[in-house]
Amino acid sequence: MPASLEGQLVVAISSRALFDFEAENELFEAADDRAYMALQQQRLDVPARPGVAFSLVEKLLRFNATGEAPRVEVVVLSRNDPISGMRVFRSAHHYGLAIQRGVFTRGASPWRYLRPLQAQLFLSANEADVRQALDAGVAAARVLPASAQASRAHPEELRIAFDGDAVLFSDEAERVFQAEGLSAFQAHERARAATPLAPGPFKPVLEALQRLQQAGDTAMRVRTALVTARSSPAHERAIRTLMDWRIEVDEALFLGGLAKGEFLREFEPDFFFDDQLGHIASASRHVPAGHVASGIANPPRADS
Repeated sequence: MPASLEGQLVVAISSRALFDFEAENELFEAADDRAYMALQQQRLDVPARPGVAFSLVEKLLRFNATGEAPRVEVVVLSRNDPISGMRVFRSAHHYGLAIQRGVFTRGASPWRYLRPLQAQLFLSANEADVRQALDAGVAAARVLPASAQASRAHPEELRIAFDGDAVLFSDEAERVFQAEGLSAFQAHERARAATPLAPGPFKPVLEALQRLQQAGDTAMRVRTALVTARSSPAHERAIRTLMDWRIEVDEALFLGGLAKGEFLREFEPDFFFDDQLGHIASASRHVPAGHVASGIANPPRADS
């Protein structure tokens, strides 16, 4: 029988999200892919430095207990060429990352391979690929390579922080806020406190993390946080929505518009997801962060 990824949390990640290829990427962005390939070939035996999402991947793979069926599969899904892919695999092996599968498309958009991979999460430094993945119904975020590295203070705990509206939840309430302002938003949410919000693109990811946590027979644990600009009275609908989904988060921060960065610095996540570029800018100074280009705050680009 062919191999199957059924029942696993499948995370697809670009090489630039996993490793620090920024120096090499300068050649790639200059449309000189031959020079890029030559440089990567010269550095085949030089392990790439960890990238922004390295800690996330490292900890996710630790949920695969020895001798048991794997629970997490990480696949490299990259615009790199196959020669550069050799360096990716060698670097992964150097760090002890059990990554076996990869797709390398040499400049072409790789997002179309997310469906046969059954991927639930896609992390890439390429905004167009992220938007296409979101349009296809896959949770995706554009990784900011300049983000801070994750804290090493919690080696046996995977920590993930999520924004609410347009990330875990739909952008229904955000649309009211954008169109009518804060007072209308609060009135809208107070009136609908008992009505669950529709799911956003990252609900399946939070569900998958809860399943990992509930399995509970590895040394690894999961700790999640909702970090939102909502405040009372709009907090209640967010909590009730999670209750309706039967999903628990460990921490909930209702910040009422305060900058999120310093709060995230204290939570120390391995990754933070938000749809607002302003929040990502604040967060990325302290923690690894990714932009979720979904909802009304992220209209389609003119060149897409």
